[in-house]
Amino acid sequence: MSTDGIRCMQLRGGSSKGAYFLADDLPADPAERADLLLRIMGSPDERQVDGIGGGHPLTSKVAVVAPSEDAAADVDYLFLQVVPDRAIVTDAQTCGNLLAGVGPFAIERGLVPTADDMTEVRIRIVNPTVSYARERVRTPGGRVTYTGDTTMAGTPFPAAPIEIEFPGGDRLVFPTGTVVDRFAGIEVTCVDAGMPVVLVRAADLGLDGTEAPATLEGDAALRSTVERLRLEAGPAMGLGDVTDSTVPKITIVSPPRHGGTVTTRTFIPHRVHAAIGVLGAVSVAVGVTAPGQATQVRIEHPTGTFDVTVDLDGEGPRTRLRSSAVVRTARKLSDGLVWPRDREATA
Repeated sequence: MSTDGIRCMQLRGGSSKGAYFLADDLPADPAERADLLLRIMGSPDERQVDGIGGGHPLTSKVAVVAPSEDAAADVDYLFLQVVPDRAIVTDAQTCGNLLAGVGPFAIERGLVPTADDMTEVRIRIVNPTVSYARERVRTPGGRVTYTGDTTMAGTPFPAAPIEIEFPGGDRLVFPTGTVVDRFAGIEVTCVDAGMPVVLVRAADLGLDGTEAPATLEGDAALRSTVERLRLEAGPAMGLGDVTDSTVPKITIVSPPRHGGTVTTRTFIPHRVHAAIGVLGAVSVAVGVTAPGQATQVRIEHPTGTFDVTVDLDGEGPRTRLRSSAVVRTARKLSDGLVWPRDREATA
């Protein structure tokens, strides 16, 4: 593989950036695949200078795409988080931002034929539990276009919109069986509407809620409290020991300042997101929404706002998500071959 190179497309998906591979271009064995991806992305190294990773969790992501055997889907999408400074590749969560690039990638690789000016791609998300999404991708003239006038917060330049819909299901969205829990002596709400998230009030952490990500990351006492919350919430949410896991995320919430529904700052889990993840935003929207009708929630975050439409059913601990929808963008950055470092290379 290192001699011939490995086929790879890099795309910005939502407010993240990642390497997209066809499953057939990677080893089938998860351990071999993880070893290869560490060597492609440049981990473990906080700068990932010897690989194509960007030195931050938001730019050290991988999407693995394959034709789906499920009649309800066109392709399967496996997300892998490659930790920049540690030799860890985890499939414990999915990524809704990289999901935005799965539809375009599947079309570009010939897995889904185009249909007139708009092509729908049905996606089965295979981690951590199976879920589904539908994307509507602009394909004028039978080719994916990335050019458009939709600008997302967390991304400086406009691109073509991609509508993403998530069907709901029977799973309860409050995984601990209660709406309010207490971990590390602090009241929280645990939500999983596609991404396991723990909501905690900024005031309960002695925060205003509008602090810059760098300020929050530089607060050692806060980071320690956040990690204690994570470690206690993980087993209660059915996630087991989350010491080496990227979930649950911890989202700090406070009143809106710019006409939205809620202000957020999200640990992912140790760095602070410059915006907010797609499925993390869905979970936050569910956590702050009363059930009974379709509602648009505007989530304020460090670089702007994120709109999520959620439709809930049930009340309290019995709440379920009927459906949710977001608009994202994606852009192809490069397409070609990547070469991993040799296995024998050591730091």
